[in-house]
Amino acid sequence: MRIPDVLKLSLRQRFFRFLAKAPVVLHLDVWFPQIPMAVAVGLLGVLAILDALPHLIQLFPELTDLAPSTSLTQVPLLSALGTVPEVVAGFVLLLMAFGLLFRSRFAWAITLVLAAAMLAILWHHYGDVWSGVIIFNAVILVSLLLFRRHFARSSLAAGTLFAAISILLLMSYAVLGSYVLGAGFSPPIKNLVSALYFAVVTMSTVGYGDIVPKSEDARLFVISIIILGITVFATSISAVVVPLVNGRMQHLLMGEKKRAHRNHYLIIGDNALAQNTYRALRARHLPALVLVPVTPEHVWMAKEDLMIGDATELDVLRKAGAECALGVLALRVVDSENAFIVLAAKELAIPGKTVAAVQDGKNLERLRQIGVDLIISPEVLGGELLALTLSGEELVGDTIISKLFTAKAEGAEA
Repeated sequence: MRIPDVLKLSLRQRFFRFLAKAPVVLHLDVWFPQIPMAVAVGLLGVLAILDALPHLIQLFPELTDLAPSTSLTQVPLLSALGTVPEVVAGFVLLLMAFGLLFRSRFAWAITLVLAAAMLAILWHHYGDVWSGVIIFNAVILVSLLLFRRHFARSSLAAGTLFAAISILLLMSYAVLGSYVLGAGFSPPIKNLVSALYFAVVTMSTVGYGDIVPKSEDARLFVISIIILGITVFATSISAVVVPLVNGRMQHLLMGEKKRAHRNHYLIIGDNALAQNTYRALRARHLPALVLVPVTPEHVWMAKEDLMIGDATELDVLRKAGAECALGVLALRVVDSENAFIVLAAKELAIPGKTVAAVQDGKNLERLRQIGVDLIISPEVLGGELLALTLSGEELVGDTIISKLFTAKAEGAEA
């Protein structure tokens, strides 16, 4: 069965139709890009841990010699701590990989910072030698920037989890640092309980003044935990509270967000032909938008595929994405309304095809004159098929197609 030339889309239109159809066929909205990114980030974390693990094992015998000091340079353990940041970044990347699975914006931001830090660490470690890990890290960093819009969720559960982990990491840093630099305080911090007390008092900005930093390193350390404490607590509160009110406030201030329609088929009408056309397109995973003047009594399309408005108005057609549609299908039961819709679409100079349904055969020529790309006339087709059957003529596929779709070519011959 030969398809009429007027039904064929251009190469550019077929490409955009493929792009519009691919996400539905491949279910990209379910797994892309969060799953590939989570796997890649998790793998980067594992590689970082494996790379530093042999050096980290050498640190354990020296942990027994850890004692309070006035300066970091006096701590023998620090000479072997060069690989610890890489290990910590690796573990945090493993954790953030789970956040990326849920498209968490918080996890995306932390991963972006850690990926950049990891790239700097690996570059310092390997120098100008381009190792596979450095290239892999760079690819992840670029991918995070490219897919940043896909990680915009502010989940309450994820925000609470990451906030708790951030506070725990900060607390560990504050307690360990206070104990290591314990001799630089007055009175000296000689045990972990005193270090925990000082860390909590400092991060909460209470500052009783019973323990005061005296050495230069101790003062710099206190400055760091004050700045980090304010930052982490403020970020953690926003990560927990903002998701609770963000959705509601956005709905109240901005209204319900409508998705943009591009490379779709705009169906105008609320009848059996429009319904069947919509279902056939959706069955083939092709995007479609139904434009009707009033809400149907029985909604037969998906909620996001319904738009209310007068299709003869240019502003309404623009909002429906007619200028980016692959086809505008005027399928109302009144021929004159379909003609006005096509004229409005032609005025917008839409790149897609225009289709009009005709109920009365005497209006075929009038619709041809206004430049409709395809004219579908079910009533005329029924009469033609019945006449062919009664006269004993053979029903050929090409004949049925030519009768069903009355194109401009026929009008030229008339």
